[in-house]
Amino acid sequence: MGLLLPEPGLLIWMTLAFVIVFILLAKFGFPVMLKALDERKEYIDSSLDAASKAETKVKNLQAEMDSIRADAERQKGEILRSAAETREKLLSEARRKAEEEGERIIAAAKANAEIEREAILRDARHQVALLSIAISEKLLRGKLDDEQSQTSLAEKLLNEMDKDMKHKEA
Repeated sequence: MGLLLPEPGLLIWMTLAFVIVFILLAKFGFPVMLKALDERKEYIDSSLDAASKAETKVKNLQAEMDSIRADAERQKGEILRSAAETREKLLSEARRKAEEEGERIIAAAKANAEIEREAILRDARHQVALLSIAISEKLLRGKLDDEQSQTSLAEKLLNEMDKDMKHKEA
């Protein structure tokens, strides 16, 4: 026979060897291989579940982080608005106090100026009165050298005082 056609004895022995190897594999090899494949499948499934859970956790954490970030932005805005309002209140209060203080200082300066003006006017009147008395005294001394001049001046002053008294009574 040739190379392509096996002999019947060889064919029987080959079939017998194949059946023995197949039975041994079916009894001992296939269960081990199936068990390893099942374990590998369970490991892959559990890994996929863990990955799915991790992905869900990541999405939840991302959403929570976005929520926290939005809340922080909102709080930042509130704090900035509050700070701006407080700054404006403080500035307006400081302006108001400065205006009140300025008005008080101006009023005090006006009062002091008025007091000083009055004092200056009193002093000027006093000086004018003293000067008038001194001038009058010198004039009268020069005019009243004789007795007749003194008598006529006294009569004239008495007449003027009498007129003033009558004028005040009327």
